[in-house]
Amino acid sequence: MTDPAIPDVFAPTTLGPVQLRNRTVKAATFEGRTPDGLVTDELIDYHLAPARGGVGLTTVAYLAVAPEGRTHREVIVVNDAAAPGLARIAAAVHETGAKIAGQLGHAGPVANGRSNGVHALAASKMPSPMSMQMIRACTEADITRITHDYVRTARIMADAGFDVLEIHMAHGYLLSSFLAPQQNRRKDGWNGSLENRSRFARQVARAVRDEVGDRVAVTAKIGMTEGSPVGFSMPETVEFAQMLEADGTLDALELSAGSSLLNPMYLFRGGVPLKEFAATMPPALRLGLKSPVGKRFFKSYPFEEAYLREKALAFRAAVSMPLIMLGGINDKATMDRAMAEGFELVAMGRALLREPDLINRMQAGETTRGVCSHCNLCMARAAATSDKIGDTRTRCVEVV
Repeated sequence: MTDPAIPDVFAPTTLGPVQLRNRTVKAATFEGRTPDGLVTDELIDYHLAPARGGVGLTTVAYLAVAPEGRTHREVIVVNDAAAPGLARIAAAVHETGAKIAGQLGHAGPVANGRSNGVHALAASKMPSPMSMQMIRACTEADITRITHDYVRTARIMADAGFDVLEIHMAHGYLLSSFLAPQQNRRKDGWNGSLENRSRFARQVARAVRDEVGDRVAVTAKIGMTEGSPVGFSMPETVEFAQMLEADGTLDALELSAGSSLLNPMYLFRGGVPLKEFAATMPPALRLGLKSPVGKRFFKSYPFEEAYLREKALAFRAAVSMPLIMLGGINDKATMDRAMAEGFELVAMGRALLREPDLINRMQAGETTRGVCSHCNLCMARAAATSDKIGDTRTRCVEVV
């Protein structure tokens, strides 16, 4: 018998000021459909598929706040030139009854400075495995400028009709590069205590909220652990979440894990297509990935349903603000359990890439589980750029 106190994952809910038709989210997964750094018909179609397929919210990834904040040169930089396309994709998704989120971010040390034509930035100076250049440490002027970049980006996206702004604070990107004490080697007020190391991320969240007010929902993606002894990890990440809650600037936290530079497979459990990953890399990195070093970098983690659940429960116990659970959610029973355990929303990535209409079919009683095999060949495509392979679109290789 259904417990009336437990929310139905398919029932309407609110996220800040936004009404959602249900509690399912298409997570931000790199699309590979912006060859000129602008919204395309293909990008719109990519998000219309899960929107028509029943999700409450679909998330456009990854939208850079500054040119050097792109992961590579084909990523959209949110500016006046990009605004008409952003308005077009928002309107198209709204016609389906779904809402649309945009992931705001600065890639920081994950950016390919050679592709972007400008050196990447991080909390501290370090070599870049992406571009074989040195990554420059952020100056005070950079921190101020980038905070203003987030504000400008938030304003453009809110004006374009986006319902939710997701601030990327995870995966080794710029804001998270300040958080890990063994990566942040600064000698100023942006290092030392967690209070200092979290200042940049919290400053950005405050500035974005002050700009958009209650026009849109503002969330953040945070990493529970980077899966590395030198990464940002629990219990400090729990304390960071408590700080964000106390600040009152965010409507929800999305709980992720892993690091693009330290442990990329920590989030994407399942197959490790090392050959395919190597094919997307520059020649020097390609040789390294084919050596034993490659297997140590792309570690193998067997897939299991809801593999981030145990860590997420520690956050659920520590904060009262809305939390979005992700990580290997494929089964209706998992979604129901997440609701019973107090999570407000569930986010799905590969399952919806494989079956964009999965939510509709679950609601209709046609299925209770997705069929994604978690081979992760889709992730190899997500790592590619057009100067390396021909077809850069992120897609499920099992779908013809």
